[in-house]
Amino acid sequence: MVGHLELAASAAMSALGVVAQSVAARRADRRPGNDPGLLARLAADRLYLLGFAAQVGGFALAFLARSSLPLYLVQAGSSCAVGLATAFGVLVLGWQVRAAELAVLGLMALGLLLLVAAATPSQARDIPVGVGCAVLGLPLLAAVLVLRARRAAGVVGLAVLAGGAFAVVAITSRTLADGPLLRLPLQPLSWLMVAAALVGQACMAVALQRGSATSAVAAMDATTVVLTSVVGIATLGDRIAPGREWWVVAGVSLVVVGVLALGSVRRDAPAAVVAREVG
Repeated sequence: MVGHLELAASAAMSALGVVAQSVAARRADRRPGNDPGLLARLAADRLYLLGFAAQVGGFALAFLARSSLPLYLVQAGSSCAVGLATAFGVLVLGWQVRAAELAVLGLMALGLLLLVAAATPSQARDIPVGVGCAVLGLPLLAAVLVLRARRAAGVVGLAVLAGGAFAVVAITSRTLADGPLLRLPLQPLSWLMVAAALVGQACMAVALQRGSATSAVAAMDATTVVLTSVVGIATLGDRIAPGREWWVVAGVSLVVVGVLALGSVRRDAPAAVVAREVG
């Protein structure tokens, strides 16, 4: 039950962070061309800093939730935070929303409910340090090589690489979260997790420079949810309630379809996604 509360609080804080950063980014002074001073101006905005702090808190709570909840549930919940932010923006800030978006949010909510009902709390199997660094490090090496030859990579390809890197973050943190938190700096997998986060951010930044923010974020989230769900069940011992295996398949499918659909119905980069681009 504690893990479910941590996941719910994580999604709520991430959604709050998205909305706060979005409002701060939209009210900042706009200047023509590339604006290297934008982040500096936003760093002086208390609302933006509140949003950043909320997203950091959301990440920390998601990390703790992974100590007992399967990855297919935690990552789906994290992906649904954008939908929660959209709902919050509509109800509180008066954001405009289309009927198609409401249908997509309903699909994502249904998928998440199926995953909650099918999930069984469990501790993950430990990943051997050598095997983990070798197997999980290969996608990061591939992403770095692609970044060094950026002309050969398209927006979707870079977003998929970012999703793969963030999947490494989730997979490593699933095995680290149930250990003593003070010993995290001494764990080699902790540094692999940090490296994966940096590579993911770099891939996503380049993808956002090249094309639609909504499409890039959707491709990234869909990749992360699918990879972590498969790896969690196949190798980390993520458990499913007996007889509800198809609930997980249906739930993950609905969340992934919802994420991709949310990225296609709003190609004008909605506020919820703009915030993720800036933050």
